[in-house]
Amino acid sequence: MMRVAIIGGRLQGLEAVYLAKKAGWQTLLIDKEAKVPAAGPCNRFLCLDTLNAADQKQLEAAIDRDIDLIIPALENHKTLDYLTTLSARTGVPLVFDPFAYELSSSKLKSDRFFAELNLPQPLPWPEGSFPYIAKPSAASGSEGVKLLGSEAELQRFLNETADDHNQWVIQEYIEGPSYSIEVIGNGKCFVPLQVTDLDMDEQYDCKRVVAPSQLTAEQQQDLADLAVTLASGIDLMGIMDVEVILHDQKFKVLEIDARLPSQTPTAVYHSSGVNMLVLLAAVFTGGPLQVPLIPPGPDRAAIFEHLTVRTDCLQTAGEHVIASAGPLTHLTGFFGADEALTDYQPGLKSWVATLIITAGNREAAFAKREEIVARISREMNLMRGYKK
Repeated sequence: MMRVAIIGGRLQGLEAVYLAKKAGWQTLLIDKEAKVPAAGPCNRFLCLDTLNAADQKQLEAAIDRDIDLIIPALENHKTLDYLTTLSARTGVPLVFDPFAYELSSSKLKSDRFFAELNLPQPLPWPEGSFPYIAKPSAASGSEGVKLLGSEAELQRFLNETADDHNQWVIQEYIEGPSYSIEVIGNGKCFVPLQVTDLDMDEQYDCKRVVAPSQLTAEQQQDLADLAVTLASGIDLMGIMDVEVILHDQKFKVLEIDARLPSQTPTAVYHSSGVNMLVLLAAVFTGGPLQVPLIPPGPDRAAIFEHLTVRTDCLQTAGEHVIASAGPLTHLTGFFGADEALTDYQPGLKSWVATLIITAGNREAAFAKREEIVARISREMNLMRGYKK
């Protein structure tokens, strides 16, 4: 049985613990905070600060004793440097590509990389036209994103960030549906995985992932080719997530993240049966890069969605509501959902949940979702019902 240490207990850590559990592995979760989402479903939890010398000794002893693989699930550069050293000292493989991560963790660097590969992306300011969107270069996902709808808003933003606006990416804001694809590489060969559809909340934070995608087979192949181009451009050793937007029937690259993503791997697992963590483990423990056999034709449909109940109202919300939650419980049959990760307990009036819903096709999955939402509203006596 594979025994893995997962460093970081929030969104990425929750994803890693969930997929490891599906693979039948044993999980040791490490986080400096005790009340993190992944502390609930993991097998064992140690509250340790990886940058504290005394805690490092305890962590190293645990790794040396019974761990086969270290999975980083955070984005702290100092911690990642320490884990690289720890892996070298103990001989336990670390699922991490430092070069790819360094590139993808800077939106400024990754945008230059897209340009070098002649890949389409939103026009940078001052090209294009309003509205523009400003993104901090070093932040992850939707963190810190600002919409600039006029010249006055742009000038105010430039004044407010005068000391560091060269650490921001400012691009033309374009509308269209968003999609994601993961690609796994061993430095020489690169395998694209299933495309997923992304739905965002008002803060541009992903609230729902749906698989399989509604894109045509030709469009999905185009996206797979784009992902391989990116991965081969950096000789990827590990996993990379590629997010794009479809604008005027053309894909434009928004960002890449060379680390285990959150949300999409679970949707892919339930739709296609492919466990990305298992593929990654093979790469980093000396095995071959496996090409998953995704059945031809429509896969089983999966919806992965975040909900929050507050003040008599049920609402879909971005993944930030899960990141800020305490330890979650993994439940089956939750108000009719196949599975859920939630802090719900009987009698609570405020709680969050990630629902996992599957069916034979997308239409049936969304019909099932509507039944679940109605049941939650009814059984929780939510006077204001459901707010999208």
